[in-house]
Amino acid sequence: MGPDAYLAHIVKCKQAVGIPVIASLNGTTKGGWMRYARQMEQAGADALELNIYYIPADPDVTGEQVEQRYVDLIKAIKAEVSIPVAVKLGPYFSSMANVAKKLDAAGADGLVLFNRFYQPDYDLEALEVVPNLILSNSHELLLRLHWIAVVYGSVKADLALTGGVHSATDVVKAMMAGARIAMMTSALLKRGISYLDTMTTELLIWMGEHEYDSIKQMQGSMSRMSVPQPNAFERANYMKVLSSYAMR
Repeated sequence: MGPDAYLAHIVKCKQAVGIPVIASLNGTTKGGWMRYARQMEQAGADALELNIYYIPADPDVTGEQVEQRYVDLIKAIKAEVSIPVAVKLGPYFSSMANVAKKLDAAGADGLVLFNRFYQPDYDLEALEVVPNLILSNSHELLLRLHWIAVVYGSVKADLALTGGVHSATDVVKAMMAGARIAMMTSALLKRGISYLDTMTTELLIWMGEHEYDSIKQMQGSMSRMSVPQPNAFERANYMKVLSSYAMR
């Protein structure tokens, strides 16, 4: 699907549904990012998700330069469009909380944690690099929970968790960590769109059984902010993790 076909797809989606349509934008040049951001807004997108698929392979590029590239891109796109702009991040930053704060200050309306960078494999017989796309599983949720729980409360931008959401309890965990949005793709590819009905029912049942009246009531309840002494908690939890396997 080329860019023109994708823009036409946005128009068709807007005509077909009554819910917000968030366009995904993955550019390579500054001019391309700007141009297609404008065109996606004109096509009817209610918001943009910047899918910054940038692999800093140049050893002379510093971490600070990489971060500034993200900040500059967000500022430029926010100046071009009037719709909300979210940023999809990878987990490979040396100080994720600081990066989140910088992107928030640059005007990001949402932070999406985390992008799953596709990692190709080798074909040893043909000596070729081959694509290797594997759908997510619930275990991948843990990295996302960790950083959303850390970042929650330090930024104004909404936090979205993507990667590893496969069940109603996964959604609950995301909300308790501090997410406002739980994204789901792999589970729907495996089970079909109708699985959303099952998820909603199971979520409502869980909330009823545990006496939650709303999602908002649980949001951030298990974030770092809710711990009176975070440093002591982190150390104690580290020791518990080390001994957990032997305890089992």
